[in-house]
Amino acid sequence: HVQLVESGGGSALAGGSVRLSCAASGYAFNTYSWFRQAPGQEREGIAVIEPRGNVRYADSVIGRFTISRVNTANTLYLEMNPLKTEDTAKYYCAAGESFTLNEESFDHWGQGTQVTVS
Repeated sequence: HVQLVESGGGSALAGGSVRLSCAASGYAFNTYSWFRQAPGQEREGIAVIEPRGNVRYADSVIGRFTISRVNTANTLYLEMNPLKTEDTAKYYCAAGESFTLNEESFDHWGQGTQVTVS
């Protein structure tokens, strides 16, 4: 049974930082990614990482967010700094086999964690 569980969301001030974690269990996937969805907007892929550590970011977060993973622990992280008010969204981790930010390529999703920036 595949399970992805996010943690670390909450409220933060603009200019501050938040670190999200995602614990994966049940299967070791090739790629892990972070998506986010703000109210009234489509879900957006923001970062993806593959086993060798290659990463890809959306333009909206490049230079501010850092995705990382610990393969032995099947854990994914997202360091967000500095935050902007427009980063307010529900953040999801996802697992799959393709090195892409296209959500259709990911079959396994966490329940999401809210990040609110004021």
